[in-house]
Amino acid sequence: MRRLSLVFVSVLLVGSFAGVTPASATAATQAEGCSFPVTMTDATGTEVTIEERPNRVTTINPSAAQTMWEIGGRSQVVGLTQYASYLDGAESRTNVSASFGVNVERVVSTNPDLVIAPNASAGDVAPLRQAGLTVYHLPAATTIGDIRTKTTTIGRLTGNCEGASEANAWMDANVDSVRQVTADAEDRPTALYPLGGGYVAAGNTFVTSLIELAGAENVAARNHTKYPQLSDEVILQLDPAVLFVTENTATIATTEPYASTTAGETNSTVAVQVRNINQPAPRSVVSFAHNATAQLYPDRYDADSYVPRSAVTKTSEPTPADHTPSTDQSTTDASGPGFTAVAALVALLALVCTQQFRRRRL
Repeated sequence: MRRLSLVFVSVLLVGSFAGVTPASATAATQAEGCSFPVTMTDATGTEVTIEERPNRVTTINPSAAQTMWEIGGRSQVVGLTQYASYLDGAESRTNVSASFGVNVERVVSTNPDLVIAPNASAGDVAPLRQAGLTVYHLPAATTIGDIRTKTTTIGRLTGNCEGASEANAWMDANVDSVRQVTADAEDRPTALYPLGGGYVAAGNTFVTSLIELAGAENVAARNHTKYPQLSDEVILQLDPAVLFVTENTATIATTEPYASTTAGETNSTVAVQVRNINQPAPRSVVSFAHNATAQLYPDRYDADSYVPRSAVTKTSEPTPADHTPSTDQSTTDASGPGFTAVAALVALLALVCTQQFRRRRL
């Protein structure tokens, strides 16, 4: 198996990670076909009707909050979870998190016109609806195409269709650019993303889509799906050449069984922020794609591969600033995961088993 010498890379790009476009409620900013009322069917099969452009939106998952920031809807957001605290201005919004999941009373107190509940928050949908709130439940995102659809849906629900289109164009441009970096690469490294306690990310997950985008093969996806708990023997048989690690699992390559894999023996790891590998939203995709590819293919990757937001934005209005894909591994409350309800349980069990993860909610 090919040995990889991985470097810790910071890609320096123009712009601020936190900058975003203020939302505008004027008719001039509304794309054709983005009028109200609008009725859409959510992941529960419920028809949700929104009579007017919602001025008060509460997101109960960090990926939804990130998406609102990216599409120009941050001024509409009045409530979010603690794991969205990295977003610029998040401190002025109501924190609706509970010790696990969200606090229904806190969500109600935000007096939202709309609550956006991604897949990881499935258990909170019914109580919020029983409290009389308008809730739209998004399906799980397991591919980049799913993220594109989710972004479009959030834009339509909140009256930010043009912003959603621009965010998707920016994400797609960077996805295409990164794929070109590794298009003719041979001997793609086998990789694994351990969560702790033997749990890993496997097939049919957003994580695997990202790993493949960066030019690696998620070896756990060969015979497993979702977030299974694997025995030490199976992990040794998978023998990944690379481990994807975050600020929460930075030393896992030195622990068994991972230390006895090729990745552990060669100290081959790709360090990424947990929010970027776990939160399915445009900014996460762009940041992860560039950082991971730069570490896996340092001889191929060039900072010019990054496509700035300005290169795909057609409007003359200020656009969300280009976000520096950074391998800064500082641990903050923003490091909570944001993928699926199954992964939330996995993370909680892994915490109990290994005491390596902080208690966190998707």
